[in-house]
Order: sequence, then structure tokens, then C-alpha cells
Amino acid sequence: MAHLVLIHGLDNKPEADYLHQLWKRKLAHDDGLDVDTHGVATAMAYWADVLYESPDTNLAAYESAAGEVETADAAIVAPLNLHSLPDAEAQKLRRLAARLEVNPEEAETDVPTPEEVAAVKQERVPVPAWLRKRIMGRFVRDAHHYFFNLDFSPRPGVTYKVRDEMRRRFVDALKAGENNRPLVVVSHSMGTVIAYDCLMHEPDCPAVDGLMTIGSPLGLDEVQDFFPSWSRDNSFPGKVLGRWVNVFDPLDVVVGLDPRFDNDFRRNGQFAVEDVREDNWGTWRHSISKYLQGRVLREHLARMLRAEWP
Repeated sequence: MAHLVLIHGLDNKPEADYLHQLWKRKLAHDDGLDVDTHGVATAMAYWADVLYESPDTNLAAYESAAGEVETADAAIVAPLNLHSLPDAEAQKLRRLAARLEVNPEEAETDVPTPEEVAAVKQERVPVPAWLRKRIMGRFVRDAHHYFFNLDFSPRPGVTYKVRDEMRRRFVDALKAGENNRPLVVVSHSMGTVIAYDCLMHEPDCPAVDGLMTIGSPLGLDEVQDFFPSWSRDNSFPGKVLGRWVNVFDPLDVVVGLDPRFDNDFRRNGQFAVEDVREDNWGTWRHSISKYLQGRVLREHLARMLRAEWP
């Protein structure tokens, strides 16, 4: 039996079971790839509660594929104060923030009008500056807490070492399915960073038969700089035994600066990553709900799972 491990992206999310079922529903929508029908076991490596106080309860937004937009609008999170960080940390974060054209200390300060928010949710306008700044600012914040293994308390009485906890959850999800083959990972956004990091650097991480990265920031030099062992010629994880398929929409704000990976993650100097373009619709192209409804993504995932579709 094939086993599929899912890992979600940046910002807050609904509770774990709902998010897990949402991914499967969107993948199966409109005569798509129904993993349950094909006997594929699935698990969600959920980590939003490590960085956010409580799950997002606006489930209607996720059903309409506007979840990330409405999450960014729903509540202000504590901004990252670069001046409070050690110099080495701050320098790396400043390089990443400059590449993303965002000041993480100010990313939450713009307050849109209700009319502006409504226009974005209905995808009547391009992604506005206030929303892009918030999403990019939150990525810088999440990346900082992860890469520097911050001791973080998302709610009273609970403290995590962020990277240790996120790695543990992903590795545990893989271990639970490692006796089933093929074992495939589908990751989105910040989840691609966690999955890659574990497969490349976590000794206890099981090998997988396939890796799919979706809407990933891993192509950015400033993200690659956080991995001390990264090199252009030898950065394809040895624990990925089969294909690495990188799915991108060139209008996705998270990947638009460098969406292709084949030149950045080689195996012994040879191109090994398969970059696949999947054009979404509307103005907000980073939505996992939209990506999972893409025919090209589904075709590649079906092949990785050895499932017959369509």
C-alpha cells in the first residue's frame, strides 16, 4: 500500500484533521485523484500550533481556496524585531527580507479597509502591497524561528524548541508509514523547507520514494544560505530514492523570484529535480487548494504513487 505524507505551509491553519481532509478533498475534486479510492494511506505532518496560539476557525475560506488570504487578514501577529537578534542571525534575516522586499518589523502595520479586504478575497484585484508584505513578513518570522531553533511559547503553559519539534513531527509521520511503499511526501510553502531539511540533515529521517515540493521558496539563495551543507552540485537529498518533482506557478508570490530548482539541487553535479509548471487561476496563486486541483500536479503525483489516474 502506498503511503502519502503531507506537510502544510506558512502562517496559521485550521485544526489538523480538517486540514488533512481538505487536502484530500481538493486533490480528488472534480474527478481528480482520490487517494482513498486508490488505497493510499495518508498522514498530515501538522505544525501550525507550534507557532500560532489557536487554529483558524474560518473554514469557509479554505473551502473557497482563499484560506491564506483570510488568515493573513484575520489577526495581527507579533512582528520579528531584527534589532533584538544577534548580529549573525539579523544579517541572514535582513538578506532574506531584502530579497523578498519586506521589512518584517513593519509587515503587520498596514491596516486595509474592509472594502480592500473584500476585493482581495473575491480576487477582483491583484495581490495588494499590504497582503504581500504580511505574507512575506510571516515567512521571514517563521523561517527565523525554525532555522534558529527558537524557544517559543505560542500560548500559556506550552513552549517548543521550534525546529526540533517540527522535525520530530515530520519524521514521526514518515516512520509511521515507512513499511508501506511507495512512501511519498507532498509539501507546500514553508513545509517544503522542513521536509527538505529533514531529508537532507536529520539522521533519524526515513528514506522516501518521492518528494513533491509545491509553491516552495527553496530556490532563493537567501533560503539556501540557512543550510550550512548546501552546495549547488550536491544538494539533492540522498534519502529521496526516486523523483523530486517541484511544482510552481510563476505568479505565486512565494516562488516568483526563483521558481525552478534543477540548477540549485543537483545530484553529483547532474540535474535531478523535475520542475513542473502548474498555472493556477485568480490573483492569489499560492493557495494549496488551487495547486491540488491542477491536472499536471495530479498526473505527476499519481505516477509517484503508482496509482492509475485518470
